[in-house]
Amino acid sequence: MNAEKVVFSFFIVLALTLNFGFFMGELDDFRHHNIYELFATIFVNLIAMGLKLGDRTQVGAVLLSTSIVANLQLIAAALVWGYVTQISGTGLTTDNTSVIVSLSGGALIANVISVVILVSETLMSRR
Repeated sequence: MNAEKVVFSFFIVLALTLNFGFFMGELDDFRHHNIYELFATIFVNLIAMGLKLGDRTQVGAVLLSTSIVANLQLIAAALVWGYVTQISGTGLTTDNTSVIVSLSGGALIANVISVVILVSETLMSRR
């Protein structure tokens, strides 16, 4: 068993599960979406992206691009959250919360693609 591949896979799957945990719940109810879970998701996605930087294969390039997309979506969600609570003073309304959750949904799709690629590459390497 290769420890490097275990760590790599761990962070990719953890990024997906954290993102899923933040995304689940009522779309417009901010009580179902914890800000600490959003920041944990961003942190783990950044680590996963860092681990993907060393891979110079075509699959590695696709994995890196999915990570970049997920990070952009999640950082945009955090910026919206910060703006509406700290700068605009409107607070978390149903409209603002739905924008934040929708952005995390886009990141969730990117993370799902990343895990599907990881699993398919693992299955192909067995043959």
